[in-house]
Amino acid sequence: MVCEKLNNCHTYVKQVPEGDDKERDVCIKCGFINYLNPKVVVGAVSTWGNNILLVKRAIEPQKGFWTIPAGFLELDETIEEGAVRETWEEANARIQIDCILGIYNITRISQIYIIFRAKMLSQSFHPGIESQDAKLVSFRNIPWERIAFPSIVWALNDFHETFEKDFFPPKKEPPSFFWER
Repeated sequence: MVCEKLNNCHTYVKQVPEGDDKERDVCIKCGFINYLNPKVVVGAVSTWGNNILLVKRAIEPQKGFWTIPAGFLELDETIEEGAVRETWEEANARIQIDCILGIYNITRISQIYIIFRAKMLSQSFHPGIESQDAKLVSFRNIPWERIAFPSIVWALNDFHETFEKDFFPPKKEPPSFFWER
C-alpha cells in the first residue's frame, strides 16, 4: 500500500506485518512498512608499488586516527563507484579497482564493509576535506596502534595475506572479535 502523501502521513507503530516474522515500523494510517536495513561502507586498500595509501581522519568518529579511504555508499552508485569516489574525496587519488578484498559484517552497528584491492593510477594524492593527512606506507610501517577501526585492521592484514595472489575468495571478519577504544 502506498501513501498518497508519501512520507507526510506516517505515524509508526512496532508490529509484525502480515507475511513477515520480524517486528517492523508500520504506518498506522496507510500500512507503509519502514524497513530499517544495514548501512553499506565501501573502500579500497590502494597501493602505489608496495606502499599502501592511508588517510588520517579529520572527522569523528576516531578523528586523528589512520584508515584507508572508505565511507558510506551513496544512493544510485555501484560499490566500485563508491570506493573510487571515497578514495578521491579523502585522498584526491585516482584508483583502478582490482577485486573485492573482503566483506566484513559488523552486526552490532548494522554495517557491512565491502573493501576492494586497488592500484593508484599515479603517485599523486593529498588529503581531502575529511582527512588531516594522507601518506603511502609499507605494510611494516603501518601505525597499527593508531588505526581507526577493527575492520580496517582486518582489511590491511587480509591485503598483506593476499598481496601476491591473483585469485582468492573474499575475506571476512574474524569469527569472534571485540575492540574497545
